Amino acid sequence: MLPRRYLPPIPALMALEAVDRLGTASAAAAELTLTQGAISRALQGLEGQLGVPLLIRERQRLRLTPAAKDYVAEVRKALHLLASASLTLRANPTGGSLNLAILPAFGMHWLAPRLARFTQSHPEVTLNLSTRLKPFDFVTTPFDAAIHYGRQDWPGVHYLKLMDEAVLAVAAPGFPTLTEATDILRHPLLQLESRTGDWGRWLAHHGAPGLRPSGMMFDQFATLTQGAIHGMGAALIPTFLIQRELAEGRLIPIFGPAIPALGAYHLVWPDTRPDRAPLRSLRLWLQAEATDPALTPSGPPATLAPGPEAQ
Repeated sequence: MLPRRYLPPIPALMALEAVDRLGTASAAAAELTLTQGAISRALQGLEGQLGVPLLIRERQRLRLTPAAKDYVAEVRKALHLLASASLTLRANPTGGSLNLAILPAFGMHWLAPRLARFTQSHPEVTLNLSTRLKPFDFVTTPFDAAIHYGRQDWPGVHYLKLMDEAVLAVAAPGFPTLTEATDILRHPLLQLESRTGDWGRWLAHHGAPGLRPSGMMFDQFATLTQGAIHGMGAALIPTFLIQRELAEGRLIPIFGPAIPALGAYHLVWPDTRPDRAPLRSLRLWLQAEATDPALTPSGPPATLAPGPEAQ
């Protein structure tokens, strides 16, 4: 918490903001339903508290100093945030909003088809989704929680494991038959740029360690999958992302069953914040969805807001 001397009274900040827009103390007084004297005293008190001059008096008008102009721009943002928070509270007094960062492919194929159940059971929670591809600092972002793929290597957070992942070697129908795993090295390989070691791990799983083959890079699973469908090469893709493509025969397994991936999916949230009710509701719901095999997606994969789709 900042020292109180750096937190001026809101009425004084509102007076400064109004004078900046309107140009006179009398106009600011009329807008704020105060006397002109009250506005003047608020501004003098604010200058005294901050220890710097804020106003240049020119005849009947008041003009902010250049430094005060910069200051009031930040003040205006803060006042807007306070007003927005109050509106949100009034609109949803029994719940609250929850800002969740998601991995787009996981969000589209696993989370989105299930979200109707959450909104039906928790109408008091407003859930806002936005894509983030890598761990970030919760202190400098508006997020309350995030979906994380990988190991438990995100510092300063709690973890709730949602799902392990298995990857399957697939290609378009007509891909040449492989008699052993290393035969894959004679064919074009497709890989995600954030998972360049997957083919090496796949080969090691099949008894050929120490190899790290190169291949065409993709930054998102959506385009990687399309590349495989259109015959550009073999790809390692999480099975939960290509159930429809496998069922429709647009992709086929080319060697062996799916193998465990290196990471897993987790819900993470900062360990330094109070446990808010909306986050607690989401966490308990996700835990039930992740552990009950009877709970399946309620429909085909939904479409989320446009954004990058890498993981």
